Amino acid sequence: MSKIDVTFPSAGLPLAAHLHLPDAPAEGPRPAIVVGHPGTGVKEQAAGLYARLLAERGFVALAYDAAYQGESGGEPRGLEDPAQRVEDLKAAVSCLTARGEVDPGRIGVLGICASGGYALAATAGDRRVRALATVSAVDVARQFRLGADGTQDPAVFLGMLDAAAHARTVAARGEEPPVLALFPDTVEQAYALGGEHGAEGFEYYRTERGLHPRSAGSLTWDSIDRMAAFDAFAPIPLIGERPLLMVAGSRAVTSWMSVEAFQRATGPKELCWIDGASHVDLYDRKQYVDLAVERIAGFFGENLSRTA
Repeated sequence: MSKIDVTFPSAGLPLAAHLHLPDAPAEGPRPAIVVGHPGTGVKEQAAGLYARLLAERGFVALAYDAAYQGESGGEPRGLEDPAQRVEDLKAAVSCLTARGEVDPGRIGVLGICASGGYALAATAGDRRVRALATVSAVDVARQFRLGADGTQDPAVFLGMLDAAAHARTVAARGEEPPVLALFPDTVEQAYALGGEHGAEGFEYYRTERGLHPRSAGSLTWDSIDRMAAFDAFAPIPLIGERPLLMVAGSRAVTSWMSVEAFQRATGPKELCWIDGASHVDLYDRKQYVDLAVERIAGFFGENLSRTA
């Protein structure tokens, strides 16, 4: 497997990406998969791992950094704009259609965590996507509004909207607005704030397990009010008869979102449970990732076998 650096535009912003290519020779253009990273992640983390493993199985795989994050362009840094994130996925598909190694009629999308939600919305509006898979899918707007487990007091999000409004006012006065820190100082504090899910996120993003210097440690506060009216699941029926595979861990507190999205899908669909895995386990734990990739590769192999 080889990896090359590529750049492509998304709504006028340059996105940095790694294109993972199989080593084995091919008779012609190959099927290809766009791989979107988790919220606050970068292409060198979970998305890059899945892209590499899929390339080893014969797919061209493109892992990229979202706009305003990682090595991609856009100011202010750390902005999480759902509309832009959906556009980024479509732009990644466009990038693949222009590559000589890729059969433009055999392109799929794999969304991990927040990109799972964004991928549902992007696929609904982009008929070039032949098949969609998700891993630990999250509608990031739902997660902020309702909490990772769906039981958050609504007052919490209202308080965040107040903070977002304040940050916009500060910026309008020409001052430096505050930012939303995503992680506390210790894993113990993370557990106190978010239970096991919070502690796992801290361990992945803030320790040697998955730490990367370009992974976002904070978001701009105006990211929050951009999420207020976003719903990644509303357009799911537009996916229609294109096949959908959703992979979730049996211990993931976020799995209710995969279930809700799955129930809205109207075409061929499968909800694949990885027994014993949590949400974050599916980012990098080999015993769980191998199971997920085996099913995902089989899914794309079956559904990208013929040119559209």
